[in-house]
Amino acid sequence: MELIGPTSQTYISQRTRLHYADWGNQDAPPLILLHGGRDHCRSWDWAAEELRHDWHVICPDLRGHGDSEWNNTGYYPMLGYVYDLTQLIHQLELAPVTIVAHSMGGNISIRYAGLYPGNVRKLVAIEGLGPSPKRMKELAETPYDGHLRNWFDAKRDASSRLPKRYDTFQTALDRMHEANSYLSRDQAEHLTRHAVMRNEDGTFSWKFDPHLHAWPPENVEDRSVEQLWAQITCPTLMIYGNDSWASNPVKDGRIEHFGDNVSVSDYDRAGHWVHHDRFDDFMAEVKAFIG
Repeated sequence: MELIGPTSQTYISQRTRLHYADWGNQDAPPLILLHGGRDHCRSWDWAAEELRHDWHVICPDLRGHGDSEWNNTGYYPMLGYVYDLTQLIHQLELAPVTIVAHSMGGNISIRYAGLYPGNVRKLVAIEGLGPSPKRMKELAETPYDGHLRNWFDAKRDASSRLPKRYDTFQTALDRMHEANSYLSRDQAEHLTRHAVMRNEDGTFSWKFDPHLHAWPPENVEDRSVEQLWAQITCPTLMIYGNDSWASNPVKDGRIEHFGDNVSVSDYDRAGHWVHHDRFDDFMAEVKAFIG
């Protein structure tokens, strides 16, 4: 399918210029498609192409990702991402908005929906709850000061290394395909085209900030997020791939923190990127859910 591309737009949040792809159709109901960690807004192109006729589709690049600016400090707290989403919705006057989000984008969107329940019409979160209870228990075995020292070491390591360079686009493409074997070669090539930048010496590097590998401790240790989960009032669909590393909340008990407005769907033959791995089935379910 030939894709008709969006326009590139920017907005300012926390003194940072952030990018989003706008697929037009301004008079239609607003729909935000929010990508996950170390990804980019153009990973939604196939979904946006199908949804653009009925929705005003907006796909942000999270700070430190895609064509959005990097933080000078290399520090990316979750609260900052939630604020960026808040600013986008506020500045563009999108509320009440429908959101479809993946992974870290889902985590951000779920928190926003709990903070401002009246601003979200419907929410779809693909594997967006973060670490499982089992993983949280493992993390709790390390004292807080240990997590801080580990983070300092990771930050120092990130600052001492140049971004990974690939001699050819093909090498970067191979790495993309290796990271998700469910992708077709055409899918992987499209994602890689928008994920890399060309260096002055002709090599290719990923656009995302290498400091994103150094995940701040407070991003995974904040138990108060469960309070936000309970405050979500909009119809919410959580989607999981049965071949993913992510833990399904129905099986691990986290669904108990949500109300009756939240349902969970899972997919066989799908990993973490369900919206790529089972695209046709995913789109059919999402279209029916968001109306």
